[in-house]
Amino acid sequence: MSKILGISAFYHDSAVAITVDGEIIAAAQEERYSRKKHDAGFPVHSIKYCLEETGFCLDELDAVVFYDKPLLKFERLLETYYAFAPKGLRQFVLSIPIWLKEKMFLKKQIYEGLNSVEPYNKKDLKLLFPAHHMSHAASAFYPSPFSSAAILTIDGVGEWATATIAKGEGHQIRILKEMRFPHSAGLLYSAFTYFLGFKVNSGEYKLMGLAPYGDPNSEQTAAFIKKIKDHLVTIYEDGSIWLNQEYFTYTTALKMLNDSKWEKLFECKKVAPDGVLEPCHCNLAYAIQHVTEEIVLKMAKEAKRLTDSDYLCMAGGVALNCVANGKLLKAQLFKDIFIQPASGDAGGSVGAALLAHHMYYDHPRQVTNEPDAMKGSYLGPDFSDKEAVITFKKQKAVYNHIESFDALCAKVAEALDSGQVVGWFQGKMEFGPRALGNRSILADPRDKDMQKKLNLKIKYREGFRPFAPAVQTEHVEEIFDLDTHSPYMLLVAEVKQQERRDMIKNDHNLTIWDKLYMDRGALQSITHVDFSARVQTVHKETNQRFWSLLEAFKQKTGCGVLINTSFNVRGEPIVCSPEDAYRCFMSTEMDWLVVNNYILEKTAQPEWDNREKWRTNFRPD
Repeated sequence: MSKILGISAFYHDSAVAITVDGEIIAAAQEERYSRKKHDAGFPVHSIKYCLEETGFCLDELDAVVFYDKPLLKFERLLETYYAFAPKGLRQFVLSIPIWLKEKMFLKKQIYEGLNSVEPYNKKDLKLLFPAHHMSHAASAFYPSPFSSAAILTIDGVGEWATATIAKGEGHQIRILKEMRFPHSAGLLYSAFTYFLGFKVNSGEYKLMGLAPYGDPNSEQTAAFIKKIKDHLVTIYEDGSIWLNQEYFTYTTALKMLNDSKWEKLFECKKVAPDGVLEPCHCNLAYAIQHVTEEIVLKMAKEAKRLTDSDYLCMAGGVALNCVANGKLLKAQLFKDIFIQPASGDAGGSVGAALLAHHMYYDHPRQVTNEPDAMKGSYLGPDFSDKEAVITFKKQKAVYNHIESFDALCAKVAEALDSGQVVGWFQGKMEFGPRALGNRSILADPRDKDMQKKLNLKIKYREGFRPFAPAVQTEHVEEIFDLDTHSPYMLLVAEVKQQERRDMIKNDHNLTIWDKLYMDRGALQSITHVDFSARVQTVHKETNQRFWSLLEAFKQKTGCGVLINTSFNVRGEPIVCSPEDAYRCFMSTEMDWLVVNNYILEKTAQPEWDNREKWRTNFRPD
């Protein structure tokens, strides 16, 4: 029996996964326990959870696998500073002591971190270090339903690679082509994330959400696209790119770019964090999204040419760009695509463990008969009724238990139909950046004011941000232009014509807020301004409880769609425990909280209107 623990840590999004004979048993991100978003610390709590879930101790493991090669990263750091010297001397002086103290002795840190989990025999522990992009590739290919596939990984940077094309065949993965630092599609997108006022490594999805507010037909947008291609990036036919380092500072400084140089190039001011977004910023967001889609599509075409595969697997942070994924799907280069739901660094822990099982230990691969082997990404901890009640009693909460789950669904559907917002906490926590119906905030998409209410009064975040629709997979084609399943919210599709309203002409002359509140259709609060939606298909086989709630809402209202957004507020990780859920519930204007079969009404709670008592100040993301 092969028992392998995969770890991603020390950069951002620390996470752990455990596999037994190549089956993913459990996986969790450290941020959910520490309550620090994108926590980079050693994932002690996540390791403890994974060991508890399997019943193993550290001494029983065949290997512990770290998701990349830190010495190669150090080599890249040294060579980059040498290549750009004397630029970046200050950053070099600041960072080298940290690398020498921490990153160079990462093995020692891992040993010490494991010792804080539980005592173990260090001499017998096998510690492995696969390459970063191999971990990404493995996280996508091995859980996929394909025996053979092209594999495309795209992110900021691993050790040297920033994108790779590989071929997965049986239980082997072979890298065929790679792009190297400092030329990176991920870093290009992150540079625009920074320029438009969002936080690098966490705000890229905000940039993606802002892009549809740009005018695709304006002269300014066309000029922005031309300037990006003329001055910042050269795109080759195989999807590889060359970035003009005169416009970037990430190789020599602690920020992405030279603000004044970009402002001069685009004749558009850099946005301060939480600053005012002007039409030029929306057009710039559209432009870089358009360029990124072009790069991804060209890379995918090259992957098809090199591998002659019918199927594609994707991972890396850029694979979370669900708009680009939707365009790639529509291009029909491949019969089907599988995207790792935790495509960022957290998912590297899954890939590292599977890579060790299949390639280090040379175990054959059993291709799943299910849609994939990620188990719906419901791989985190669950909590018993007893644990929930302990939390409620501790908080002096008022709660009711509903014996019948059907009766619970009927009551929740009634609340949703009346315009109320429900915190929905069920079963095993999701692994990856998306809430998929177990740690979710739910609402009625027909309510025309719901997007504004959720953003400003529940999530406390930017008002332009879109929300995802959850729909039973068997009904997705009735509402969306999507003929495949999308269980992980990784595909954007258009809302069908019958669900739309005609918007007034010349709407691109309107402000971002005028566009946001314009009547777009029957499902206003999940229909983005370009009539698209980031769809989640809900499968009865992987999440019967959420599927049943959707069914109850459909029976009551005739609408088979719910808004599904993550159960958290801005800057907070998704809730993990009933205590996290109750605190978040009480600190917002959420109306109901459902934990397992327990239901809590806000106005019945002690001091229900004193949100400040419960509020925790999280750093803005």
